[in-house]
Amino acid sequence: MASNPSQHEAPRGPGGITTLAGVKSNETAVGGASGPGVDGDSQPIGPATCLYVVSTPIGNLGDMTYRAVSVLRSVSLVVAEDTRHTGVLLKHFEITAPMVSYHAHNRVARLPRILDALGRGDVALVTDAGTPVISDPGQELVAAAWVAGARVEALPGASAPMAALAVCGMPFSSAHFVGFFPRRGTERGFEAPHRLEACLADMMVVFGNREVAVCNDLTKKFERVFRGTITAAIADAQSHPPRGEYTLVVAGHVEGADNPGPFSEPDSVTRIDALRKRFDELASGEGGTRGALRTLVAESGLSRKLLYREFITRA
Repeated sequence: MASNPSQHEAPRGPGGITTLAGVKSNETAVGGASGPGVDGDSQPIGPATCLYVVSTPIGNLGDMTYRAVSVLRSVSLVVAEDTRHTGVLLKHFEITAPMVSYHAHNRVARLPRILDALGRGDVALVTDAGTPVISDPGQELVAAAWVAGARVEALPGASAPMAALAVCGMPFSSAHFVGFFPRRGTERGFEAPHRLEACLADMMVVFGNREVAVCNDLTKKFERVFRGTITAAIADAQSHPPRGEYTLVVAGHVEGADNPGPFSEPDSVTRIDALRKRFDELASGEGGTRGALRTLVAESGLSRKLLYREFITRA
């Protein structure tokens, strides 16, 4: 936990799980949110004004940088994911700049107003916690600011993925950032703390029993990091009811390891045997292997590529 004599914590947003999965050396992949493009008819602004992309604390207000405070005090407008949440932060640092909300539900409609403000003075973009744009709103605004000719500058600071990588203790030369898990079905992933155990169980099926670091409430008063195998992490989650914010770091696949496949761990044998039996039953019907694969993807929530490799390519 970062030191902070007053032990102030940043306002808490909704709980969530963020995931980092290690990848092979020399392989880097960064995901980005997709959204509407920038209007080609946007009016030019010019480099006289700047859009500052400002990182804010992920839990401990002592992690706020001097530069971030200075910039937020100087700009003509603060663009915030949630003005109520950011209002607590601004009040703590005695910042009186006006705010406007900018989130997933109004980002298109709100863009012209923000660009108009940027044409008249500097603007700061913040999110509820951490670095804006990274799994948070802001991509369209940053792109539009560049197109309009304004300057765009980043003020680095707190970031849950970087903090988790720093404390996980795993060797890596690159990392794959997954972001927040989608909620349902065939996309199988979880964003809420109470679903942590089920999330880890799905990882066990897909990745095998790899090393994992489960980072809970980083920088906050009750920060906790569990390190071990995925099966050990599941047991730990059962004995420590999940609460707060989570970031998961999963070790990457090692070429030539004894456990290269997602289904090779003894803990996965029962699940895979059941899937194999179901696949054989379906394949014997009118739909054949193609129909069996399609049905199994829908029933299991696993990817078609994964099931094809295990039940057809390796058959």
